[in-house]
Amino acid sequence: MTESSNQAPEIEYERSRKVEQNKLQKRLRREAGQAIADFSMIEAGDKVMCCLSGGKDSYAMLDILLNLQKSAPVSFELIAVNLDQKQPGFPEEILPGYLADLGIEYHIIERDTYSIVKDKVPEGKTTCGLCSRLRRGILYNFAEEHGVTKIALGHHRDDLLETLFLNMFYGGKLKTMPPVLHSDDGRNTVIRPLAYSREKDIARYAELRQFPIIPCNLCGSQVNLQRQVIKEMFQEWDKQHPGRLESMFGALRNVEPSHLADTSLYDFGGGKRPAVQTAIPMQEADQNFGRLDVLNI
Repeated sequence: MTESSNQAPEIEYERSRKVEQNKLQKRLRREAGQAIADFSMIEAGDKVMCCLSGGKDSYAMLDILLNLQKSAPVSFELIAVNLDQKQPGFPEEILPGYLADLGIEYHIIERDTYSIVKDKVPEGKTTCGLCSRLRRGILYNFAEEHGVTKIALGHHRDDLLETLFLNMFYGGKLKTMPPVLHSDDGRNTVIRPLAYSREKDIARYAELRQFPIIPCNLCGSQVNLQRQVIKEMFQEWDKQHPGRLESMFGALRNVEPSHLADTSLYDFGGGKRPAVQTAIPMQEADQNFGRLDVLNI
């Protein structure tokens, strides 16, 4: 066999990989662009701080935002920030090297939150809650000090759905991560540009792009985390009932307060807004014919 024939499978594999990568990039870019437009995430003159953890989601978010920035109808600034929490064995050279190659402004914040978490959280208990609160406070303060107008996090569609179920199962609340969140004190605005994107698409894209993933050694090894249980349940649903997760996410964008049971959210006493819709106006009948709910089955 000739040398060229030996190289043929490798060339074909590389071509196929490039095609898949471009296809996924277009999908993620389209979804991020739609989310940004739907929720007014980024406006002209914004200074957007991309929070990088070293995981697949934040790498993908930065990659897609840099791609969108090139053709966006408005001008906005991007900076990358990583919080080095001083976890033992953390490869602190990876992110600076990666970001330097991109040519983007970046900052590495060094805070030993690892020791605080290990000291405060009993052995075997979930560290994510305290870790995230400490991390959030540090990043919020940094954003205010550096004139950041939007803080971008890499949460995706699956994160939003998992949080919804976690709050229902364990917190007794019907809430999730909103695509845009304004802090109570008005200092910061958090955005989630990947809110419409599926985790499995992001994971595959990260694999194809060969991002230098850094695992979380602080909590990544903990077993039986509540979120992991929900994640596994979703994965099973996605296999057995295609489209279920899409329908569930659609429900987050189609809320009817009058058909829930929160008296602080809706006036069930009558008044001008009755709690139960008894009829659909004739002029709206055609528009609502395709909608499936308990009122028009």
